[in-house]
Amino acid sequence: MRYPQGGGLTDAERVVRERVRLQAVAGFEAGEKNREIAATLRVSERSVERWRRLWREEGLAGVASKGSPGRPRLSDMQIARLERELERGPLAHGWSDQRWTLARVKTMIGRLFHVSYTVEGTWRLLRRHGWSWQQPARRAIERDDDAVELWRREVWPRVRAPRRNNAWVVFEDEAGQSMTPPRARTWGRQGVTPVVRVRGRGSGRVSMAGMTCYKPGERSRLIYAIREYRGRKDEPKGFGWKDCRDLIIRAHIQLGGPIILVWDNLRMHLVAPLREFFEANTAWLTVFQLPTYAPDLNPQEGVWSLVKRGIGNLAAADLSQITRAVKRKLKMLQYRPEVIDGCLAGTGLTLGT
Repeated sequence: MRYPQGGGLTDAERVVRERVRLQAVAGFEAGEKNREIAATLRVSERSVERWRRLWREEGLAGVASKGSPGRPRLSDMQIARLERELERGPLAHGWSDQRWTLARVKTMIGRLFHVSYTVEGTWRLLRRHGWSWQQPARRAIERDDDAVELWRREVWPRVRAPRRNNAWVVFEDEAGQSMTPPRARTWGRQGVTPVVRVRGRGSGRVSMAGMTCYKPGERSRLIYAIREYRGRKDEPKGFGWKDCRDLIIRAHIQLGGPIILVWDNLRMHLVAPLREFFEANTAWLTVFQLPTYAPDLNPQEGVWSLVKRGIGNLAAADLSQITRAVKRKLKMLQYRPEVIDGCLAGTGLTLGT
């Protein structure tokens, strides 16, 4: 029997348990079988069998209750601290995702209190204090508005007034689209919700990498790359750091001048090979990082919004149809520089001198 942390049975409950065990001993002495004693006392046969073994080995003292098996391993103050740390979430403690597992909680207990728990013991501890295994709800990450305003006030002036007067300001971002199309508004009969039918079969994903390019006195440009993923063996699922490097080189060639690259803090953008590439090409390339979770500062997000709107409710027969629709929409946007300018205006950023 396990006892709750903080103590075992009450005095009255311990007296009842002692009486049950003494009645079992009386049955042993009378020669009754384990099944008969268990049925009479309404306990399990395994308990009766264990009591009989202790009675044979140690006599009445072996059957007597030993009370709580031990004092609690964590104090109330330690439990309160553990709960505060768990409520902060795994990200605050160095894990890459937001799942508290028993192994991670066990590790946290060791880090905080230098006490070793088993996984089963961790489960019992959490259950005992009102924690359970649950399906989490999704919530948008709260943006640090102070960091965004600081970037607008201090970093953006350095971007729009670079040391190289002939530089293009290039915003880069990635996106993707599966076989399930984005939902878009449509007309329907009042009181009857329209249904968008999609194919249950088929898999794959269309990955997109795009650059919106701006320079005072020049027509705005849109440069993009498309990649299909069909789930084949050794097929890359999306864009890697080499693809990002090649896209930057391609933009440099097409624009014919130096580039001021602005993009987010995606892990792929921070790998060592890309940093080495940037350091080796400082003559024509300068890189600025956007603040964390600030898509409204990137005009390329506006381009993706227009692309997704253009394929809303699309009943695609296969992945190729999704790819053709995406390419067609991006090609149309390349011929509409005023729309690309509008994406920059939507961020509140200007390229004025």
